[in-house]
Amino acid sequence: MPALPADGVPPALLGAPSFLQRMADGTLKQINPFTGTEVGPVAGRARRPLRVDPAPADPLTHQDRTAACAFCADRYLQTPPEKARLVTGPQGERMIRHLRADHLFDSVAQFRRIPNLFEIVSFDYWRLNYGHQLPPAQREAMLDYLSTEAGRRHVDALARRRAGLDAAAEVSETERLDHAADFFGGGHDVIVARRHYRDDAVDTSGLASSGTLTPDEHDSYLRFTIDAQRDLYAANRYVRYVAVFQNWLRPAGASFDHLHTQLVAIDERGAQAELEIQRARANPNVYNEFAVDYAAYHNLTVAENEHAVAFAGFGHRYPTLEIFSRSERPQPWLHSRAELRGMSDLIHALHAAAGPAVPCNEEWHHKPPDADVPMPWRVLIKWRISTIAGFEGGTKIYLNTVDPPTLRDSVTTELFRLRAAGSIADTIRIGPECACVPNSLRYNPAVRRTARPDAAFPSLYGPPAV
Repeated sequence: MPALPADGVPPALLGAPSFLQRMADGTLKQINPFTGTEVGPVAGRARRPLRVDPAPADPLTHQDRTAACAFCADRYLQTPPEKARLVTGPQGERMIRHLRADHLFDSVAQFRRIPNLFEIVSFDYWRLNYGHQLPPAQREAMLDYLSTEAGRRHVDALARRRAGLDAAAEVSETERLDHAADFFGGGHDVIVARRHYRDDAVDTSGLASSGTLTPDEHDSYLRFTIDAQRDLYAANRYVRYVAVFQNWLRPAGASFDHLHTQLVAIDERGAQAELEIQRARANPNVYNEFAVDYAAYHNLTVAENEHAVAFAGFGHRYPTLEIFSRSERPQPWLHSRAELRGMSDLIHALHAAAGPAVPCNEEWHHKPPDADVPMPWRVLIKWRISTIAGFEGGTKIYLNTVDPPTLRDSVTTELFRLRAAGSIADTIRIGPECACVPNSLRYNPAVRRTARPDAAFPSLYGPPAV
């Protein structure tokens, strides 16, 4: 292999595709191996500030901590009927499903699963296009919720709000049942965290993001989200893909600056999944060769643990961190607890490294249940620190303001600091500590039992001579 230059981008390897090309002026041209997206950052633009200027901060009141937005703990009735909540106590964490309206405030939810009031794909979409009906368990939960006066008032208030009606407008029984069916049988859910602001925050700048959770809290958040994802597949046989994503802060598309993740069930795989399935059919080892291994050969690996690996992505419109699961199993709900914890720890650490002031999107990509090729679960964290402008729209060549080596350096430096402070999992290996063993993603059966000789496999003849 050619020697690595100082910037970590080697010449093209013999027979390997070239997704990264360093130009004489310092520009690093990039091509995404899965989408074909072309990125050409201008060297000087990479020195622009990363963080968006924060709004002026005001001192926090008690009401700010519990009622700053509709997702906060004092405003449970401003969101649709819960599908589930996760609570903690002396006996550990416990999930409660389908609480009645008159019991919503009996406990404090660490995380809630609620329907989106303004869903992307409604229950009517599934009913009218596919003949889908509420499964018996969902219908029973809906009727139980509507059996109390508090439940009926709650659904009526939301129905009026969604329809733009006056608060005093009458809601018929038929209208109530139609709206309730949307809430209990719809396929667009939101996972909402308890905190709007960190517990130690003193002013409104102290927003609680994924990275401000503890590693244990983030693990609960991730597993609770995966339970919802699995449930959306199980409840509707016409669903072909459940998209999972997080919009953090308004520049990234969030309606509220309150930590939440969305899940949307759709009746197609989506263009991204279809494109990746074609790539995986052509080369079953593509996620090792063109993603994790390619990044390692270019010194872009950011962190790893036994069950996951992360690197500074290339060929993205925004600075992007990619986290891949090393599990043999293709979908999150099939992972073991240890494998899920490994993914959670890396996702949490990378959010912590960015900090709560950086707007970002978290995107999950997994093998669609009806796909015929192995594909690993991976998560992308995209920093929304620039706005796509006319040049990008006209040429489809994007000016990512932070190139992958710069992103790697920024993130690994912060990860070392966070690990030393005990803010992220201490099992994470960072940057130069990573082994970067080829074919470490075990989704591909052909490479699961292959390994490169290294320190884990001692020589038959003892240690090398000094």
